[in-house]
Amino acid sequence: MGTYALPDLPYDYAALEPAITGEILELHHAKHHAAYVRGANDTLEQLAEARTKEQLAPTQLVGLEKTFAFNLSGHVLHTIFWENLSPDGGDRPDGALADAIDEHLGGFEAFRRQLTVATSSVQGSGWGVLAWEPLGRRLIVEQVYDHHGNVGQGSTPLLVFDAWEHAYYLQYRNVRPDYVTRLWDLVNWQDVADRFARATAA
Repeated sequence: MGTYALPDLPYDYAALEPAITGEILELHHAKHHAAYVRGANDTLEQLAEARTKEQLAPTQLVGLEKTFAFNLSGHVLHTIFWENLSPDGGDRPDGALADAIDEHLGGFEAFRRQLTVATSSVQGSGWGVLAWEPLGRRLIVEQVYDHHGNVGQGSTPLLVFDAWEHAYYLQYRNVRPDYVTRLWDLVNWQDVADRFARATAA
């Protein structure tokens, strides 16, 4: 059995309609996310085999490490994405998370504009992310390209918006900003707040 497993969604495939169609959600979860899980497990096996056979030439190892990082990051980000969304989502946060957004990001509306632009303007494929940056102990908005995390910043993702074309193209075509706007109606702020509480306590 592999180390990583595709998580079940906390809602039905059709639950996020009309913002995200059931067809897109099923393809996204059952095909794309599943492929990252499979890729992470397969690459772990290849790395184990390379260690056993002492086949750790730099050219081989670099490719395997990059493939593993890509697939594992895809798995992690998608897992957060599903939990960040809810058919009962929307509105805005309150409590400690809302206070931190006010302090670090100039209030909810300013934060919303920044994350919307960050997600809509990712070059190629990637993610817009609200994250906790532990060194400065502050919230930041960042762009993640492809699936590779911004490990230099050491940040913890709290809210992630998927900007890969497979997340929206069948429904929104090339108008990514319309898709991002609809995501705000689905945000599960309780999940984001729980992630914030864990990150700030760490």
